[in-house]
Order: sequence, then structure tokens, then C-alpha cells
Amino acid sequence: MSFTKVCSVGDIWEGEMEPFTVNGHEILLVGVEGGDIKAFQGICPHQDIALSEGKFDGKKLICRAHLWQFDASNGKGINPDDCALAEYPVKVEGDDVYVQTAGVEALFAHS
Repeated sequence: MSFTKVCSVGDIWEGEMEPFTVNGHEILLVGVEGGDIKAFQGICPHQDIALSEGKFDGKKLICRAHLWQFDASNGKGINPDDCALAEYPVKVEGDDVYVQTAGVEALFAHS
């Protein structure tokens, strides 16, 4: 399974998020506090709202519509805690950030 180059490391600063479309998947890259780069589905599993329109503080993602919160280290729901974001594998080679989309499907929750 191959990885697709998405951006450069300098495009994702710690505490920032950027949306990308990769191989037809809406993905949100986040610079997690501590320096890791994570990739999650870019759409809130609640009601199809782009998570890039919400807030990110380096630790959690917050959807703008209903304030659902997700742990940016693993995509698990904080509020409510019975939901999650699909996570895409990420690798960094040199200054390039790559994401693998094969086999990952967006998750959806109760409304």
C-alpha cells in the first residue's frame, strides 16, 4: 500500500491544522502538541461538518457546529466519548509528509 505526498513539514506547525483532499478522501492534518503530525478524516462524524472550520488547540479538535471534541493524539471522542475519527497512517521523509488512504474509511456516529 502506497503513501501519497500531501505537503511539506513546514506546512503543518504545532497547534495548527490544514485540510487536504487525498485520493478522494477529505483529510485533516494536525500538528499535535509535542511535534507529531496526525491525519484524521476531515469531516465530523456527527453531521458532515468540515472539522477545519472548527478549533484546534494542539491537543483536541472541536467541531464548530455542535462542539464535539476529539483527542488529537488518537482521534477518540472526548465529548461525546462514544465516537471517533478515522485515522490515516502518516510518515515523514525528510521535509515531506505522506499519507496512506488505502483501507481507511470515514467513521460516522449517532446524531
